[in-house]
Amino acid sequence: MTQVKICGLTDPDLVRFAAQKGADWIGFVFVEASPRHVTEAAAATLLMQAGRAVPVALLVDPDDAQIQRIVALGIRTLQLHGSETPERVTAIKAATGVEVWKALGVAAPEDLERAALYTAADRLLIDAKPPHGADRTGGHGLAFDWTLLEGWSAPKPWLLAGGLTAENVAEAIRLTGAPAVDVSSGVERLKGLKDRALVQAFIEAAKA
Repeated sequence: MTQVKICGLTDPDLVRFAAQKGADWIGFVFVEASPRHVTEAAAATLLMQAGRAVPVALLVDPDDAQIQRIVALGIRTLQLHGSETPERVTAIKAATGVEVWKALGVAAPEDLERAALYTAADRLLIDAKPPHGADRTGGHGLAFDWTLLEGWSAPKPWLLAGGLTAENVAEAIRLTGAPAVDVSSGVERLKGLKDRALVQAFIEAAKA
């Protein structure tokens, strides 16, 4: 069964709801430029509602101090969504011992070739490249050409992200063979505000 990550949650009730409906991971965005940004203080409250879902911290080019603070909250999975090099990912993994994911923006076949460089990453998140001039690296609700993944042999466990909704996630899984999917804006009625019905519909469609 396909695993599901609901990312960008900011409301304790929705964290609890997503976990109860079967989300495998709950994502918290520690990036001030994002409309889904949460503070470290707020995250402590949100984490109390995660249930069996695994909390994931989305970070963009974090320094060591931020990483230490996030891990101190009890979050044991870090999603690196910036320009982190393979060497930086290796260093973060060695310093923390927690699970580390690396997000890769994809727009062309050569973008997928970078995946093999991140040998220290526990998982890869294959996302659409952000639009030119964007002030953040993810959460734009844009899909990439899923046919780029045809015949791709993933070097690590991976998640598909970018422009997914309850309406298209089943087709995306069928075309790409994705073992897991990640959604943020695709379950929002307004930017940054998750909708219960959309969250439930997405989880059900992905796991069906």
